[in-house]
Amino acid sequence: MAFSRFAALALALAATSAAAAAECGPDKLGTSRIAEVGTKGGLLVGLKTYPAAIPLADHEVILTFDDGPDERTTPLVLKALADQCVRATFFAIGRKVEALPALARREVEEGHNVAHHTYTHPQPTLTFMTESAARADILKGMIAVERDAYGQDFSAGEPTDLGKLELHAPFFRFPGFADTADLRTWFADNNVAIFGTDLWASDWIPMTPGEELKLIMGRLEKAGRGMLLFHDNRPWTAAMMPAFLAELKKRGYRVVHVVAGPGTGPTVAAPPGWISETGRVTGALKPRFDNSAAPAPGPFAVKPAPVE
Repeated sequence: MAFSRFAALALALAATSAAAAAECGPDKLGTSRIAEVGTKGGLLVGLKTYPAAIPLADHEVILTFDDGPDERTTPLVLKALADQCVRATFFAIGRKVEALPALARREVEEGHNVAHHTYTHPQPTLTFMTESAARADILKGMIAVERDAYGQDFSAGEPTDLGKLELHAPFFRFPGFADTADLRTWFADNNVAIFGTDLWASDWIPMTPGEELKLIMGRLEKAGRGMLLFHDNRPWTAAMMPAFLAELKKRGYRVVHVVAGPGTGPTVAAPPGWISETGRVTGALKPRFDNSAAPAPGPFAVKPAPVE
């Protein structure tokens, strides 16, 4: 993407953010600032997996959601965000975007990013697929998002090369945070940032909205800042979101919205003693599968267990 497009997008978002803040008033949480993240040469961020993070001040958070859109729960999440004038990034599954294109377009129209999370969300993760199959699933998901959420015209033919696909939000999150060296290089060569997360709500585990609120606020208060991961297809998360945003406002947190920018980074390094929690979990599963083996019967959910 050309710098002029990045600059125009950033200016438009900044103007919209300022207008929205004026309209929302001081009683709303709001989106405090827009942070440009350069993806040239790739980017690896999110302290649960990688030893670098997007720079945030104390009490700043980035909101992200995975595995949508969902016709039951995503509208509830969007309403909660709109009520508080907050922007977020949705890492969407391509087949779900194809099934619910109007909902994906709504996310874009309301100022959110719709980023990328594969086409099928393969189980037990991309790690146990051949590289060619993994790339095909990723590319198919990206095309679905670009066509149905952003309105790109592929009537002349869908690109078969990532380098020929212009991404509005060149951000990707691996299902289960399970990456490979080959895929990391592929994304870097095509200027796509890989997002892990700094904190998660563990909302892949059924719980009450109150339990989830207590869990995520406890983790956030301990860390003081960070990129947060939720799932907009979880009913307990959708039900919790209004109270969560109100709690952020009450405790003095500020929301940062991330957009793609020119150049590289910036990032900040992980603290001393850092380890990859997700790497430990996904690595422990490798003896059970390999790329040449037949697929395991039925779904096998690989999600990191809660870590305090």
